[in-house]
Amino acid sequence: MFARGETVVQLMERLAPKHYAEPEDKIGLQVGSLRKEIRKALIALDVTPEVVQEAAAAGAELIIAHHAVIYRPLAHLQTDTPAGALAADLLRKDIAVYVAHTNLDTAEGGMNDWMAEALGLEGRGVLREVHTDKLYKLVVFVPKEHAEAVRSAMFAAGAGWIGNYSHCSFNLEGTGTFMPREGTDPYIGKQGKLENALEVRIETIVPQSAHKAVVSAMLKAHPYEEVAYDLYAMDLKGRSFGLGRVGVLPEAESLDVFAERVKAAFDVPFVRVVGEGGKPIRKVAVLGGSGSRFIRNAMFAGADVLVTGDIDYHTAHDALVAGLSLVDPGHNAEKIMKTKVAEWLQLRLREQGYATEVLASQINTEPFRLR
Repeated sequence: MFARGETVVQLMERLAPKHYAEPEDKIGLQVGSLRKEIRKALIALDVTPEVVQEAAAAGAELIIAHHAVIYRPLAHLQTDTPAGALAADLLRKDIAVYVAHTNLDTAEGGMNDWMAEALGLEGRGVLREVHTDKLYKLVVFVPKEHAEAVRSAMFAAGAGWIGNYSHCSFNLEGTGTFMPREGTDPYIGKQGKLENALEVRIETIVPQSAHKAVVSAMLKAHPYEEVAYDLYAMDLKGRSFGLGRVGVLPEAESLDVFAERVKAAFDVPFVRVVGEGGKPIRKVAVLGGSGSRFIRNAMFAGADVLVTGDIDYHTAHDALVAGLSLVDPGHNAEKIMKTKVAEWLQLRLREQGYATEVLASQINTEPFRLR
């Protein structure tokens, strides 16, 4: 059985929820339709004509990309322009394009965590906080003999976390009353008769990012035809998510040695370096994509170096004067997401029993070359 496009995207949004995206970021479905079976999905950094040909040759009906295929506003869709021709080719080949950009950057276990892991950083934290997961209190009333099954289903879906403590809940036994009316199919009791049932009131914490999955799991595990439950917004701060990561190397090393580490980690032929080659590097900030506007965040975090792409001339001078070293592996270093997303999504599809295959694009979309 192959997953439909909507299902593939729902699983992808478990990794990179859409509400993590920066305002005005161009994410989500950009071309085509998800209302079809997906035999193969291709994970790509960029959507170029070569990537579209690769997807078509592989038989992929869906491309999941990091960078938007439609980013700047289009005044028209003329097929004799590069943007129009690309869109027309996708539509002609019936290949949909779904984009996960800053929501994938921000996500726990997403782009910036992958980059920090590749560099061997330990004790990682967020470079710039951009989102805090709201917390909700979920209260549900369950027949006593089903309480454990419902609790387990909610915990497995992401409920019950308080800090580093998992499986947190409060449980209170009591008597529930109800009268099944005409047209009902009650699990307990008979139509037209007032019923008293021994129930457990289960209370647990649910983060915004998981509340749909938790409620769905709870309803599926609950034996009642009509489930009595409440979901309350709480005035408490949950986990913080953000762009970039800060961590430390196991041991200090010189800036020049660290630059070689960056080249190897992101499989790039060269890096641009700002700072003295012998400077000791221990605390590292890393940010995928264009990170010039994160210089102050890296300095405030006490980083010895910031690893990011697209550093401009004047920003490099500002960092040099401030004593912050820079290593720029280019924007294309984000290609690390291709295999990571493919592996993550393939595993989730297999867990759901789907035969859909997820491929990592082999096309190098780096636009620059050295002479």
